[in-house]
Amino acid sequence: MTVPKLLVLAGDFVEDYELMVPVQALQAVGYVVDVVCPDKTAGDKIRTAIHDFEGDQTYTEKPGHNFTLNATFAAINTDEYAGLVIPGGRAPEYLRLNADVLKIVRDFAGNNRPIAAVCHGVQILTAAGVVKDRRCTAYPACGPEITFTGGQYVSVPVDQAYVDGNLVTAPAWPAHPAWLREFLKVLGAKISLG
Repeated sequence: MTVPKLLVLAGDFVEDYELMVPVQALQAVGYVVDVVCPDKTAGDKIRTAIHDFEGDQTYTEKPGHNFTLNATFAAINTDEYAGLVIPGGRAPEYLRLNADVLKIVRDFAGNNRPIAAVCHGVQILTAAGVVKDRRCTAYPACGPEITFTGGQYVSVPVDQAYVDGNLVTAPAWPAHPAWLREFLKVLGAKISLG
């Protein structure tokens, strides 16, 4: 039996929790999870940032952990992956400028494969032009980008997720339980507690 693989697009200053928790949770239920970053190879490290909600007008940012990539960006073949995960943080603001990143996202979207994006991860989806006529959520500051690119921003509580077909989105890391649960459903995963 072939173990299903998932692809995670990451980069320096990706949100720590939005990278590490989903990777570990998806591995825990049996997926092979490859984490890649443009211009980096397996074994390279990326820096993460921890974003927290402490009563300010926006999140605060603190240094996170270093994360070791386990796959090489230039060597990936999207046909090998059942789904795509796009964490948030500051990484999406520059990853969305990479033509190869956008090509990967368009491939997953064009083949109707599951895509999970959280927080600022939607910036990559909007840059790839895959939210037109779609409904999704994100960190509220990204709402205008969704609207400007022809999608509909859906406001949900910070601990909830929104599903539109193959697209599963959430506003921030407090939504991990709902976001991962919905992504697993879209992937067709069956988890039994009894």
